[in-house]
Amino acid sequence: MLAEDRLNAIVSMVQQAGSVTVPELADTLGVTASTIRRDLQTLDRAHRIAKVHGGATSLERAHVTRDLTLNERSDLHNDDKERICARAAALVEPESFVYIDSGSTTLKLIEHLPHLEGVTYVTDSVLHAQHLALRGMRTVVLGGELKPETEALVGPDALATLDHYNFNCGFWGSNGIAAEQGFTAPDIEEAQVKRISMRHTAKRFVISDASKFGMVAPVKFADFRDATIITAGEVPAKYRAMDNVITV
Repeated sequence: MLAEDRLNAIVSMVQQAGSVTVPELADTLGVTASTIRRDLQTLDRAHRIAKVHGGATSLERAHVTRDLTLNERSDLHNDDKERICARAAALVEPESFVYIDSGSTTLKLIEHLPHLEGVTYVTDSVLHAQHLALRGMRTVVLGGELKPETEALVGPDALATLDHYNFNCGFWGSNGIAAEQGFTAPDIEEAQVKRISMRHTAKRFVISDASKFGMVAPVKFADFRDATIITAGEVPAKYRAMDNVITV
């Protein structure tokens, strides 16, 4: 088997199973464990899978336990994200004070935002602030400590700034969405920013593809009923009929 074919086969196995061990991959593909470990390093650097101790897991599963970089997330579920963001952007009204959370889906949302009279956007993401400003949007960025993985601002300064604001509507990403455990994220500090910003927002929207349903990350930042979810993809039947879930 050619090296490229083997790499593609590994990605396919990881995506189908969710996670696969080095011995399982070596046995199935008929190569040594050391070859598989080198392949996993190559695929991890290319952001096609996430290398973990003893094997590999899909990026979706990895995203529950740690924050993927924006590069790692940028190509996941692109078509679904486009539909989600087109729908979400239409919810912004003139003269609104709008919060935008950090994340790959909320970054794509910025591309779809209409130019409306009197709208101000507030974000915890330096990257998002740059994209908003480049589009000519009035933009406010929170203070705080910069988190490299997600380029989000966290810490006491960010939370103190949020206490001064009351938003008409806001848009958040979530690493996990579950009816019982609510909306969850891997990082305590970033979850705090999400939690406080939601408390200061009248209309709350979580924008996320269907892969996040049923996933539970370590830190809860809101109850399942605290926001309307705009989603796309293969939404589990349990969630499709819920009145705060909009599938596009």
